Amino acid sequence: MNILFYVASAVAIIATFLMLTRMNAVHALLYLIVSLLAVALVFYTLGAPFVAALEIIIYAGAIMVLFVFVVMMLNLGRAAEAQEREWQRPSLWVGPSVLAVVLIAEVIYVLTHADTRMFGAEVVGPHQVAQSLFGPYLIGVELASMLLLGGLVGAFHLGRRLEEKR
Repeated sequence: MNILFYVASAVAIIATFLMLTRMNAVHALLYLIVSLLAVALVFYTLGAPFVAALEIIIYAGAIMVLFVFVVMMLNLGRAAEAQEREWQRPSLWVGPSVLAVVLIAEVIYVLTHADTRMFGAEVVGPHQVAQSLFGPYLIGVELASMLLLGGLVGAFHLGRRLEEKR
């Protein structure tokens, strides 16, 4: 399992670096999705399958789909159409495809050769996560929720359109 951890970590680092260096928002989002999937595999190999599932469902699934929809809604007309035609070149999809194939191969290996104790760590279930979050880390969880609420209110305030006076 050590090799899986290191390969998934390398994929996460490479995908994150490529995400940071892309000028195109859609390509950056694709690399970010690959990076989040690799981090989920790292969590799984460390014995935290619940955290890995949350990483996939919440981050790589829901939040990234919202990011992709926002980028698509910001379509800029003819210039964006020309750019989309350029994006459809197969050479631009080689990087994310190679990294995704590596992750898929790792996931297949992990699922077929699964061991309940990886790296000598115990498997952490939802009950232990809930006890930690709502026990000693309760103040941190509440502060994070207040920060998210403040961000939501700020985004609403900045994004609303003022009605013109008649």
